[in-house]
Amino acid sequence: MAFLTIWEIIDMIIISLAVGYIFKDMFPRAMVHSYENYFEEYKQKFSMNDFKFAILVVAPAIILHEFGHKIAALAFGLYATFNAAYFWLLIGVGLKAFGSPILFFVPAYVAHSATAFPWQSSIIAFAGPFVNLVLWLGSWLILKKAKKLDHTTQTALLFTKRINMFLFLFNMIPIPPFDGGQVLM
Repeated sequence: MAFLTIWEIIDMIIISLAVGYIFKDMFPRAMVHSYENYFEEYKQKFSMNDFKFAILVVAPAIILHEFGHKIAALAFGLYATFNAAYFWLLIGVGLKAFGSPILFFVPAYVAHSATAFPWQSSIIAFAGPFVNLVLWLGSWLILKKAKKLDHTTQTALLFTKRINMFLFLFNMIPIPPFDGGQVLM
């Protein structure tokens, strides 16, 4: 059996496009290097640069989180599959499209066979937030230790650090259905 199926790849692409749309306005002109470009992009209703930047920063945090779950499940010999949560993605896209000040959605999940022991389920549940913890601390360390970073890299790392910190803390809330609740159970 292949590690990735074509459907998982398609789901990753759809998730990336959806979160790019949902978060495109969350990083205010992060990639603009001059005032001239800022005002030119400000006139546009849809900024392709902001869309691509949101995909660059948010999609890996979400997809790698889910692959943490999948790899942990596979390591225990369980069947595991990565899935886009289409209903919740549509909720997120709809909230964004209607200008809601609150965004809540679940972009993806990993389903694994139910034959896991409780301690295995706990490790599988923690594996996703652990990936976010590593990305958070890794971004923080690079920002702290790197001597020279160009503006784009520095900005991407700053937002990567913030997104992954949020995802780690949010997912570790110790109540079901969050990963933290599953770890606790």
